[in-house]
Amino acid sequence: MRSVYDWMMRMSAGPNAPWALALVSFLESSIFPIPPDVMLVPMVLSDRSKAWRHATVATVASVIGGMAGYAIGYFLFELIGNPVLNFYGYGGKFDTVTAWFRDWGVWILIAKGWTPFPYKVLTILAGAAKMDLLSFTVASIVARAMRFFLVAALLYFFGEPIRDFIEKRLTLVTTAFVVALIGGFVTLKYLV
Repeated sequence: MRSVYDWMMRMSAGPNAPWALALVSFLESSIFPIPPDVMLVPMVLSDRSKAWRHATVATVASVIGGMAGYAIGYFLFELIGNPVLNFYGYGGKFDTVTAWFRDWGVWILIAKGWTPFPYKVLTILAGAAKMDLLSFTVASIVARAMRFFLVAALLYFFGEPIRDFIEKRLTLVTTAFVVALIGGFVTLKYLV
């Protein structure tokens, strides 16, 4: 893994960085273990005027890669999808999680798809649960855009000083937001 990480860091500083970011974003959405943020952060910091362009590249490639993950879950679950889920520790929870996807798939994708949770797990499960492809695509666009544009915006406005926050505390902030969002929906459903 270290050699892959080092390659990503070298690529983020090179002339082909946007293409490498697109490749990593695509692969991370279906099989690759390292998130595109590893490249996105130094790319934005090296030229903050390109923050929105880089966030767009990451979003588009991630959603297309998410469709590949969906296809893996839909068509190749036993061959590829199940081993990937087992690698991330979600193989044993397959029946429970696919039932959740059938009922709450859009909300699960939006809530978890913009956090550091492994997006590939979501895409494969969505395909395995036979989630509606249009709903999957729209939810993926929303979730991934929120994720990458949030990182790009923080870096654009605050620069290098926010890097530590993104790398160490963004998971906490996004998780707290998701808990508050879900709590709001539950409150509205059962108390109003």
